[in-house]
Amino acid sequence: MSSGTDKDTLDSGASSKRPVRNRLAQEKSPYLLQHAGNPVDWYPWGEEAFTRATQEKRPVFLSIGYSSCHWCHVMAQESFEDEGVAGVLNRYFVCIKVDREERPDIDSVYMGICQQMTGQGGWPLTIVMTPEKKPFFAGTYFPRTSKAGRSGLSEILLRIADLWVTNRDELYAAADQVISAAGAVPVKPGERGPDRQLLDRGFEELAALFDQENGGFGRMPKFPAPHMVIFLIRYWQLTGKGNALSMAERTIDAIRRGGIWDQVGGGLHRYATDSGWFIPHFEKMLSDQALFVLACIEAYAATGKVQYRTIAEECITYTLRELRTPAGGFYTAEDADSPGGEGAYYLWTREEIIRIFGDEAEEVFSLFILTPVPGSNPACVLSAAGPDRVLAQKMNISEQDLANCRKTILFRLLQEREKRPRPERDIKILTDINALFCLALSRAGRVLGNPSYTCAAIHTLQYLEQSLKDENGQVLHCDGNDNGGIPGFADDYAFLIAAYRELYQSTFGLPYLTEAIRLNAEFMKKFHDPENGGFFTTSATATDLPMRKKEWYDGALPSANAMAFENLTRIYRLTGNENLADAAEKCSLVIAGSVSHLPSAITGFLAALACSPVTGNAEDLVIAGDPAEAGTIDLLNAARAPYLPGLQILVRPPGREGKRVDAIAPAAREKFTREGKPAAYLCTGTACRPPVYDPEALLKELTRKKCPG
Repeated sequence: MSSGTDKDTLDSGASSKRPVRNRLAQEKSPYLLQHAGNPVDWYPWGEEAFTRATQEKRPVFLSIGYSSCHWCHVMAQESFEDEGVAGVLNRYFVCIKVDREERPDIDSVYMGICQQMTGQGGWPLTIVMTPEKKPFFAGTYFPRTSKAGRSGLSEILLRIADLWVTNRDELYAAADQVISAAGAVPVKPGERGPDRQLLDRGFEELAALFDQENGGFGRMPKFPAPHMVIFLIRYWQLTGKGNALSMAERTIDAIRRGGIWDQVGGGLHRYATDSGWFIPHFEKMLSDQALFVLACIEAYAATGKVQYRTIAEECITYTLRELRTPAGGFYTAEDADSPGGEGAYYLWTREEIIRIFGDEAEEVFSLFILTPVPGSNPACVLSAAGPDRVLAQKMNISEQDLANCRKTILFRLLQEREKRPRPERDIKILTDINALFCLALSRAGRVLGNPSYTCAAIHTLQYLEQSLKDENGQVLHCDGNDNGGIPGFADDYAFLIAAYRELYQSTFGLPYLTEAIRLNAEFMKKFHDPENGGFFTTSATATDLPMRKKEWYDGALPSANAMAFENLTRIYRLTGNENLADAAEKCSLVIAGSVSHLPSAITGFLAALACSPVTGNAEDLVIAGDPAEAGTIDLLNAARAPYLPGLQILVRPPGREGKRVDAIAPAAREKFTREGKPAAYLCTGTACRPPVYDPEALLKELTRKKCPG
């Protein structure tokens, strides 16, 4: 397309007209509403903005962030609230603001391009592109003016505006090259499918990255990465390699002791800025809570150690208390900032501790570490001193007394902290991460034996069914505008299917399994690439982006393709639908062919692979019997006792309900009770063992010795 060569006169733009309230005032996203009062003439993503850019032959300035992002706030305060910067933006650009959590498809495309162009990414994401949505400039945070070797936004904007006038053809040529490289060749399936060797390489990479001193992976900043922990535990279960389990446990333990964990109120902060987990970036994300709960439940199921059960319970308690809506959904995040500044809500000084506890303050200083935050001295982050065994001996008390003492101190600190102004919450409700937390609640209810968690999961799923599906029953990502909400993305479908599957495993309510199968069929129609394998982020009907992407790598969450692989293999094992088996195989071939050089970046997929038929670590158990009767319950309890992440259970009740199960899950057919006594049928692939009727016999079958590795 011709770029045009019309000339404009550049000036500071300070005299350009300022909107009193820009178009973002009509949006629902908390992040967009935060910018509704900016002097920048922001548009939301949509046809109106690009039509204007085309008609006026202007470049598009795209800024992507989210409401709890600290550096997004900094850039807003420095630049987007500044009349001079706004003047330049309004005069020479059409400006678009996007909430990355509301439109992850837009963020995925342009974040990938930013990483391609600069070698790094992050938020706020800054893109300048043609009216045809083709970028020629990318970056993240920029200060208002140049400092510390970082170019200032003011200078960058004027430089781009000048180039747009004098060398527009070159910018268009560069943009075409960027788009061509970004969407160059669709990844083809590899010749060799994933196997245990891929798992071994993933483990070896994580072992090389493991921080032997502090736990976790890499140096800093350090992310909790619970999906890596889950993979390590499953890898240990598959292979018997004890150091995999040790790395997982040491990581969870270090996180729980550190400042990245909110010692006072519970919950996980986003990441640590140091290698020892002491100083966090203070925002709290629902997605992080969900994955950390899942990692702790996995650790508890594998080891039986009460500490992991306790951490999971603490994380759930925080999330239910602070992020749950009255209707049953969950908000997206809590901000890092409060009126006192970044992290101020969570920080303490020694003087405050002395004022609150008086003569007992020394006990606080013995049980907790106060780490000064750089630039905030004397304000400190609280972390737990330890280990508990050594502390208890030093204080000449039992470990239980020490735990009770900590609990009393933290309760007093929580009472004091609640007097402070709280950080804002991002009140968006997103299907994908709500479904993920629903999955975590459901698994917690089953593994921890807490029916209230299962009830909360059911309540959340009911909320999603009522509020985040359109009039045709199609999944929405979020209720983002007055035109019916934002259509669901691959992540929304994949995580929601998993949530339904998990609730079936916890309740054996057949409607959950039925809906998982129905949604999976919809997912296949909307996102599957039958030619090349794998799944696109957006559906075939989405046309407002320059390309359709597939996500292979894990981000804050495991990729939609990783979750789809697990859904497909699990549902295939129940239904026998060969189309699902073919799609799962092709998806795994593509993943193996595209990112096998860096398996530690796909641990969500590796975790699913470790307990799948591909690695021979998957079994299906059909229990014929009434799930409400004691005999069936005894068999279920026996099946759930050992840590077997690859085990899938199907219950076939007697009578008409059993025939309904047969209709959707042929694996249950011909599996009957004997003389009214419940029976358990254990199958691997297409081979089933003779039925057993005694819980101890079933447990023996399930835990028969296997050769690891």
